[in-house]
Amino acid sequence: MLSDKIKTTIRKSYKAIGDSLENFTPRKQQTLLIAEIAKTLAGEYAKDRKIITIEAGTGTGKSLAYSLGAIPLALARNKKVCISTATVALQEQLVDKDLPFLAKHGSLDFKFTLVKGRQRYVCSQKLAMACQSQDEPQAGFTFAEKPKKEDLDELKAMFKALNDGSWHGDIDSWTTPVPHYIWQQIQSDKHSCLRHLDEHKNCPFHTAREAMLLADVLVINHSLLLADLDLGGGKILPEPDDCFYIIDEAHHLPKVTRDHSSASIAVKGSIDWLNKIATCGDNIANLVDKRSAIEPSIKLADYVTDILADMTKVNEFLLTNAQVYFANEHAYRFEHGVIPKTIKNWAEDLTQSSQKALSQLNKLYNGLMESVKDGDTKPYLAEALLAESGFFIQRLENFNDLWYMYQKTDSEKSAPLARWVEQSKGKKTDMVISASPIEVGFTLEDKLWTQCEGAVLCSATLRALNSFDHFKRQAGLTSNDGSQYLHVDSPFNYQDNATLHVPVMKFEPSADKFTDEICEKLPTLLENESASLVLFSSYWQMEQVAKTLRKTHKLSISVQGEHARQFIIELHKTRVEKGLKSIIFGTQSFSEGLDLPGKLLTNLIITKLPFAVPTSPVEEAHAEFITAKGGNPFMALSVPETSKKLIQSCGRLLRNEKDVGKITLLDRRIVTKRYGKDLLDSLPPFKRQIDY
Repeated sequence: MLSDKIKTTIRKSYKAIGDSLENFTPRKQQTLLIAEIAKTLAGEYAKDRKIITIEAGTGTGKSLAYSLGAIPLALARNKKVCISTATVALQEQLVDKDLPFLAKHGSLDFKFTLVKGRQRYVCSQKLAMACQSQDEPQAGFTFAEKPKKEDLDELKAMFKALNDGSWHGDIDSWTTPVPHYIWQQIQSDKHSCLRHLDEHKNCPFHTAREAMLLADVLVINHSLLLADLDLGGGKILPEPDDCFYIIDEAHHLPKVTRDHSSASIAVKGSIDWLNKIATCGDNIANLVDKRSAIEPSIKLADYVTDILADMTKVNEFLLTNAQVYFANEHAYRFEHGVIPKTIKNWAEDLTQSSQKALSQLNKLYNGLMESVKDGDTKPYLAEALLAESGFFIQRLENFNDLWYMYQKTDSEKSAPLARWVEQSKGKKTDMVISASPIEVGFTLEDKLWTQCEGAVLCSATLRALNSFDHFKRQAGLTSNDGSQYLHVDSPFNYQDNATLHVPVMKFEPSADKFTDEICEKLPTLLENESASLVLFSSYWQMEQVAKTLRKTHKLSISVQGEHARQFIIELHKTRVEKGLKSIIFGTQSFSEGLDLPGKLLTNLIITKLPFAVPTSPVEEAHAEFITAKGGNPFMALSVPETSKKLIQSCGRLLRNEKDVGKITLLDRRIVTKRYGKDLLDSLPPFKRQIDY
């Protein structure tokens, strides 16, 4: 239960925040959110299922609401609050603005920090070795790709900044972009950057982890959350049962989970690195020089030989059947996830042999680490081998995951795995074997919902067609498991502040002449507007329209892809502030997370309903599964997803309560198709102008 003391703390904090803001008026939507979040996490609705899913419209102030609803309770019960986001922009907003404001004005004493994955931090030892390697090569350090002079100069600048304290060692705070091939060489990794080694005690990553241990609130991203859960929870972040999780931008969580649960290997690429593992094992055995290391190195070599023999057979099989798999397209998906018996047999063998090889390599790695700890092996001699064996361990883990998914027999009660092969694009021709779950709700239920102390899932767009049902299926939640669901309307006056206009169009988006008609309509729709955003569903169409309007109507247009996103936004703001006309053309990524309040956006044009064609093997497999069960994948998947995306797109217009503007939708299917009414009714209550 929520104690009177905690209720009083929350009320006092909310009042203190109001007193620190001019013209502050408590919003009933926000106070409702705070109360429901606090009551849910306190166990008032269900003691064993402290989970609430919230769709909170724009302007409800959800970040303050979930912070006030969770942090006082967490402090009282000695729990951590993990706020997980999908975008860097929201992380920065929380760490740089929202949480500092709450800590300063909310009468709450708490510490917070931003938590990043290990690979976002530099390894101070590797950086030092990289700076010295050009003059006198360091043992165990070689660049994968020869660095340019400017790269070496930058490495020295990074080394100096790290040592004088002007840089904290994370790639995000370095002032200039670091080439990927350089950062790969100096980033921290779990296998060679070990805290018990003197050279790594003060590494930026370990310093950041110390801050995490002291913090009450951790700001993370969905990928880091899933990485921790994949390891069993509590390995990177605190234990799940010691955490209240706030999953902001929760509509991204199912896809991130699916990505983390998938695996891929390149056939020839795998054969290449597998050929190097035995040598790595021998080198460790020679360095450690103990009888205990000889047996694992011999067994490792034997298991790798077995793996290579089977991988050669897989390679020959795919090459022999290339006309079957790659005759018309570069990818081939196995129907209903059913693979040839031959591949399944090899998959069973490869799963077993790779697991055995992994076990032996881990023995060698741990043996080398113990040898360094005991002082029998010099750290600088072990450094390179720890890194190399760590690299192979990660590769083998992914390799084993892939073949496990191929040898696994799918349950008739659940969706099959999507399995496919494709030809890689690039300098070297290769074949890539991949697998991925179609549905991941069971993963989240097993690894997160049943393990955590409590969770709040929130977003401005969680419902589809005015229902949570689609999201529940994606996230592994149900209506009768004790989980709570809440929809809170935006406080905005949609009726008076915005108009949704559906003009007469001659053609539907499927018609060849639809693009030409967009080119005809847009000049008039843009003519008297100072700040416009035009959203497209395809890059090709966006570029064609931009080319035509620039040539025929001499319009100045900022087009996504021609410049960096931030450059386009800043240029737009500058032009509008100077009273100049500004037009942005963008696709799906500009329909979410783009914040242009007030006069920065008054004219939003959506050229087409954001239907996504299922082109990825996983999406195709999901549609196939629904069809096999007698369902309609268009209505079960496409329409609900389009509903969410359309709401997100329309959400770009009104960002504050006093914003005004117009939305124009050039896709008549919103009024001519049966599903159109459901899409229209799921939008905020804009004033409607539908031409006939």
